[in-house]
Amino acid sequence: MYLRSDGRRSNGLALRIGVLVGLSVALFAVLFFRLWDLQVLSGSKYLEEANNNRTRSFRVEAPRGKILDSRGKVLVENRTSLALQVNPQKLPSRPARRRVELARLGALAHMSPHQVRATMREQLAVSAGAPITLRRDVGYDLVYYLQENAVRFPGVQVQRVFVPKYPHGSLAAHVLGTVGEINEAELKEPLHRNLAPGDEVGKGGVEQTYDRYLRGKPGTTRIQVNALGEPTPGVQLVSKPPVPGNSLKLSLESNVQEAGEQALAGEGLPGAFVTMNVHNGQILALGSYPTFEPSVFTKPLTQPQVNSLYRNPLSLSPLTNRATEGLYPTGSTFKLITAMAALNSGVITPETTIVDNGALTVGGESFHNSGGASYGAVNLVSALQVSDDVYFYTLGYKMWTTGALQHWAHLLGIGRPTGIDLPEHQNGLLPSKQWQEREYRRGVVEGPWSPGNNIQLATGQGSLQTNPLQMAIAYATVANGGTVPTPHLGMQIDDSAGRVLKEFDPPPRRHVHVDPTYRASILEGLHKAAQAPGGTSYAVFGGFPIPVAGKTGTAERPPKREQSWYIVLSPYPNPRIVTAVTIEEGGFGAESAAPAALKILEAYYGKHPRGSAGPNGGSPG
Repeated sequence: MYLRSDGRRSNGLALRIGVLVGLSVALFAVLFFRLWDLQVLSGSKYLEEANNNRTRSFRVEAPRGKILDSRGKVLVENRTSLALQVNPQKLPSRPARRRVELARLGALAHMSPHQVRATMREQLAVSAGAPITLRRDVGYDLVYYLQENAVRFPGVQVQRVFVPKYPHGSLAAHVLGTVGEINEAELKEPLHRNLAPGDEVGKGGVEQTYDRYLRGKPGTTRIQVNALGEPTPGVQLVSKPPVPGNSLKLSLESNVQEAGEQALAGEGLPGAFVTMNVHNGQILALGSYPTFEPSVFTKPLTQPQVNSLYRNPLSLSPLTNRATEGLYPTGSTFKLITAMAALNSGVITPETTIVDNGALTVGGESFHNSGGASYGAVNLVSALQVSDDVYFYTLGYKMWTTGALQHWAHLLGIGRPTGIDLPEHQNGLLPSKQWQEREYRRGVVEGPWSPGNNIQLATGQGSLQTNPLQMAIAYATVANGGTVPTPHLGMQIDDSAGRVLKEFDPPPRRHVHVDPTYRASILEGLHKAAQAPGGTSYAVFGGFPIPVAGKTGTAERPPKREQSWYIVLSPYPNPRIVTAVTIEEGGFGAESAAPAALKILEAYYGKHPRGSAGPNGGSPG
């Protein structure tokens, strides 16, 4: 230290001391004002955040609404289940410790470590961030064990969830569809903008179509936790309860649905059926065989497990709804459409007679009747009664340059959307000159459109691809006088108290002019085919007490055996319902499809005496 002779400090030392004092004052001022800001100006904000750190919010799943048939029978309801879940974000970060915990989890869930990892990968790919469900329907002994050993299983919980319950097993499985966790692509859809990973949505059938009604609104539970994040015993904050989903009532009649499914199962061959009200399009029954158990999908399944169960060739594609997704030729059931086209284009009148000598020869190619039969002079009614191929070959030949056959098939709904309220459907294929020539240029078919192509189409053969629902619509349109109905399953939405919130009555697709004289002649021919001696299905329907009008079909599908078809309108002459049945490799129409249709009508008329409209409306016969 240097002192002047008068004893005062040097000016340099004084300056340094002054700087230090100023810095101290400045730092104190900064600290003071920061504390002022934290405690006074922003105190309420940080108090709220501190309180939030003491609470946790949990999303509470809402139960889905029930699905009922037209008479109120429950087809799908809910049950509660305990699900073993794991939060991947809370698993140990070190690989070795992570593997150990996953192995312990696998032992609890009765799964190998490989199965645990595969399940986690599958579910994370579907809904990243959501808890992974390893197993449902766990017992309370596992709940108690996890509570006692919570430290050993971080991120593991047993959650109460709602699971669909199917009181009648596989009944109407293709109509109902399934429910599953929302995936990443679905989360981006506007319809699902309020959903979160882990939420469940409809994955097919009416579960998917009416998901916005069936899906409830989740609630929230807030609990208080301590510094370790553990719940404070006995303290639960205000909760927002979930809102259950609404119920969906379908137009299905369970007894008719069951009869159709049993009839197909009795044949043991792939096939499908549909029964529909011809006036308003309400579906009374719709099924496909083989079918599946929707309850299987209430448990976590990896994609390889789904594939092994349902998508290998030996399983015969039970997830496919053949009633709406099938792609088939129809055989002689197409003759109703051919008759409509020929009558309306002036090719024939109901009284026109064509001489059948057993074959039609065009361009050196002969087209013969089934079984080599020859029927002589026939008109429209008798041709339909005996299913005279040569008669309809002749009509197809006369219309091959006009496009009248394709025009009327298109009007009646072949090869175009049906409008049914199911996500699974196919439009099929209605072959035409334009289509044939386009495919010919691409090298897909052998030649341009020829008379033979139209002749084949006139009897439901060739490249035609359609399904039972489209054919049922075509028959219904002729039967009701020209209204193309919109087929639908949904009837109404009810709230939890049973009040009707919304009714479904979609308008017709369009209207087609159907001459009453033409309609009467076609229905008379179909009536004689079913219930007059010599008719193609007289052996099946001859003794049925309800007057019907039905048509057999036998479609060639080389190298497979013939496909069996039957479409029936009842009661005749003012039909109320149409039933269409097809059975792959079932042989002649009267062999398998017609007997199956008979069982469906027996079930329907067992509940609806002749002249009764039943719960689904329609004019009495």
